[in-house]
Amino acid sequence: MRLFLVRHGDADAEIPEGLGDEARALTAKARTGTAQHFGALAARMGPVGRILTSPLVRTVQTSQLLSIAAKFEGPLKVHRCLLPDMPVGAVEPVLNEFADENLVLVGHQPSMGALAAHLLGMQSFPKPVNPGTVIGLERVEGEATPAFKFLFYAAPGQQVLEVIQ
Repeated sequence: MRLFLVRHGDADAEIPEGLGDEARALTAKARTGTAQHFGALAARMGPVGRILTSPLVRTVQTSQLLSIAAKFEGPLKVHRCLLPDMPVGAVEPVLNEFADENLVLVGHQPSMGALAAHLLGMQSFPKPVNPGTVIGLERVEGEATPAFKFLFYAAPGQQVLEVIQ
């Protein structure tokens, strides 16, 4: 299993009138920039088996952009474990359920950074998880509990890192 943790693209700071934070959409600039960023990463990510997203508008929009870049033709699935501030452990059943697929999880910060740190056995993830960041991990086979190794860190507008410290 290859696992890609994705923070949604940059969202509009203004909350739509009469709605809550969950309705904030990506900015026009973020839609263009995030699509280009994902397009540049598509070959590195390889085939995607499933995309799960937080139900908030900005993550669903980010998932749509990623699915186009990755030429993913399956449905985008919303999962409550990706809601903001959900505990890291809420994702573990999902990792077990889809252990045979390359999986993309599109969520929020601090959850994505905390999940990366947890899966890599770190206290905290050593890089900022800015909007649009993709963290690539690969499951280590033969481990009783899910263990992952680091593949890459890709923040928009920065060089892709294959080693983190």
